[in-house]
Amino acid sequence: MGLAEPRRSANVARPAGQVRLTLQPGVRLALLAGVRPALLVGVPLVTPAGRRLIGSITGVDDRTPPSRDDSFARPPRSSSDPSPLVGDRPPRLPIESWLTDMDGVLIHEGSLIPGADEFVRRLVASGRSFLVLTNNSIYTPRDLRARLAHTGIDVPESAIWTSALATARFLDSQRPAGSAFVIGEAGLTTALHEVGYTLTESDPDYVVLGETRNYSFEAITRAIRLINNGARFICTNPDATGPSREGALPAAGSVAALITKATGVKPYFVGKPNPLMMREALNRISAHSETSAIVGDRMDTDVLGGLEAGLYTFLVLTGVTTAEEVDRYPYLPSQVVPSIADLLDYL
Repeated sequence: MGLAEPRRSANVARPAGQVRLTLQPGVRLALLAGVRPALLVGVPLVTPAGRRLIGSITGVDDRTPPSRDDSFARPPRSSSDPSPLVGDRPPRLPIESWLTDMDGVLIHEGSLIPGADEFVRRLVASGRSFLVLTNNSIYTPRDLRARLAHTGIDVPESAIWTSALATARFLDSQRPAGSAFVIGEAGLTTALHEVGYTLTESDPDYVVLGETRNYSFEAITRAIRLINNGARFICTNPDATGPSREGALPAAGSVAALITKATGVKPYFVGKPNPLMMREALNRISAHSETSAIVGDRMDTDVLGGLEAGLYTFLVLTGVTTAEEVDRYPYLPSQVVPSIADLLDYL
């Protein structure tokens, strides 16, 4: 049985040197999801698993599209790119500002990811605004700058934005000069002190949970009792685990789940994927989401947060999310690349 005539067609603009396709309704969505059809008129679209999609290619126009600003055209796909079946959409506008995750993007287990140092060097030389984002609330920006410098990456302290800083900014906007009982390290306590918060165990406005390598039963018990007595529950980030050389470590999200089970109170998570953290970062560098991109290694934090904040999203495969896992999510990154080294042509 032949396919019904389409009610309308959709033209998909392709980069110079490629083609523009006239597609049956519904097929455009398949292309946007990364399906690569054979460029033959009348050939049905078929997924890699062999499932036939509803629709077929009805026309091919191989005229060269109008020229456009090369400063934001998508660089050629790397021959080593292992992810041809996921998002691959060029930016709508030139990328003027960049947000990048740290662990899994710039460094991995304390070692430099090849190309990360050159990426940052080019960012600085270009004069583009940028921030390094991390959900890690343990360290201060000064600590993180030293950690990056040890691997050969030179990032100004002012260009580092942590979930601890975002949490402190949020609390200051809600209840200035408030009080908090904190489970966390220097990165979090310093950020709260700098916005004028008092740290106390006596009737605090908030219980604030962050990352630490020494979660104590006594501190968790105290947090539970304070929340039961009316303290508001805040957590710096929802990450359930964190990386280490020995394997996964329980992170703030796991401890937050424990406290929620004991109290029935869910925390407000400030860090990624909350778009609040992204927007605060953009405001910090006077950037706009339509001309900004985020580079991350996690679909559930970096890509989701970037998507909800309206940013162009790059997923790199040097961290947590693998190429095989991308298609399990109900959303896609704008592009998937092997590593941050594949983004050098954008700078």
